[in-house]
Amino acid sequence: MDAIVLLKEDHKTVEALFKRFEKAGDRAHAEKRRLVDTITKELVTHAYIEEEVFYPEARAKVPETSDHVLESVEEHHVVVWMLSELKDLDPADERFDAKVTVLIENVRHHVEEEEKDWFPQVRAAMGRKELQELGERMDKARAAAPSEPLAVRSAKS
Repeated sequence: MDAIVLLKEDHKTVEALFKRFEKAGDRAHAEKRRLVDTITKELVTHAYIEEEVFYPEARAKVPETSDHVLESVEEHHVVVWMLSELKDLDPADERFDAKVTVLIENVRHHVEEEEKDWFPQVRAAMGRKELQELGERMDKARAAAPSEPLAVRSAKS
């Protein structure tokens, strides 16, 4: 699977989780907790493979994406900090749904920018074989992804 297809598949997985969260009832606290825990795992892993493998490669091969990469890292920073706050927040807390809603809005914005603005630039600049090799490296890197949101590199920037 090529790198961009892999990332778009991750985006679809997370979007499906977001929709499930949005459809959960106001009192579905246990379900919301499970969904947020799964969303956290998915987003932390995704951010990790982007930051450790995809972004450096994209930036090196397509220098004009440098600003997009820097902005994406800052968006990851916001997301991982929100995830760290949600980790220990009781789903019955009045702020829980509000935080998840802001998280979802941030991630959707991030995904839209990646998929519409700069993935096409990366695809045009890198060959099919190169994107497939990069995708394989990213898939292997998943195993090294941290479980703690604040262990992602962007949390420290």
